[in-house]
Amino acid sequence: MEGMTRKAPAKINLALDILGPRPDGYHEMRMVMQAVSLCDTVTLEEAEEGFFLHADGSFRPAGEKSLEQRAAEAFFQELGRPCPPLSVGLEKRIPAYAGLGGGSADVAALLRLLRRRYAPELPLETLERIGLTVGSDMPFCLRGGAALAEGRGEVLTDLPSLPPCWIVICKPDFDLPTGEMFARARGRIFQTRPDVDGMVDALRAGRLEGVTKRLCNVFEEVLPAEIREEIQGIKAAMGRCGALNAAMSGSGPAVFGIFSAAEEAAAAEETLRAWCGQAFLTRPIERPEDFTV
Repeated sequence: MEGMTRKAPAKINLALDILGPRPDGYHEMRMVMQAVSLCDTVTLEEAEEGFFLHADGSFRPAGEKSLEQRAAEAFFQELGRPCPPLSVGLEKRIPAYAGLGGGSADVAALLRLLRRRYAPELPLETLERIGLTVGSDMPFCLRGGAALAEGRGEVLTDLPSLPPCWIVICKPDFDLPTGEMFARARGRIFQTRPDVDGMVDALRAGRLEGVTKRLCNVFEEVLPAEIREEIQGIKAAMGRCGALNAAMSGSGPAVFGIFSAAEEAAAAEETLRAWCGQAFLTRPIERPEDFTV
């Protein structure tokens, strides 16, 4: 098999609300998610034996199953056949542990490649079910575009993508473990919750400012004080650069700002890169072409 390549888009959370813990150990969520053009690149090739994962020249330690291997094995289990020897390459651009869904995006791209090569008739819903065994963001990362995500993130309602705009993403020089952030949120009574229904209406009406004025992520309330101050500082800097609004994505710590003018967004990216080291100028994108209905 010749090598096959697929882009793996990051996601941002335009709205993120935590409704409470579930009996299965997860949390009941209500989110509006948007895919963006900041992408990793995933390559799939058949190998002579085993499963090999290499990211930017680094190989996975022997004996440690990656998310990619687990997803591939689940894919072939669904097909009722053993997983063939595979080699998966990752060219990383999405910051890791940032709340941008980079790991899930990579696995989603791999599953799309496996579908294209081995089972093109497989429905998207089946691929989403396979992906959910690996991570809660997987169904959205497989679907892309924009969506209202409920349940633990797997119950999706397709939405129109953001109207034309520019998005600047800034990743500060620290990580926020997702499990720790959910632990901090457990039992919390949030002071400010997102207007998810209003945001859904604004997306359906194509009103950019209706979306941006409703940006909200409840995880920002549970940040440690020093980190909250830094996140607020990044948001304020984006505002000074002309962002319509800004918010933290996922469990953080990446912050995104939405701009209506390309020139202001480009200047903001330059300013924030000098400050934080990692800043990206990106745009909203639609659903992947092989799942467009």
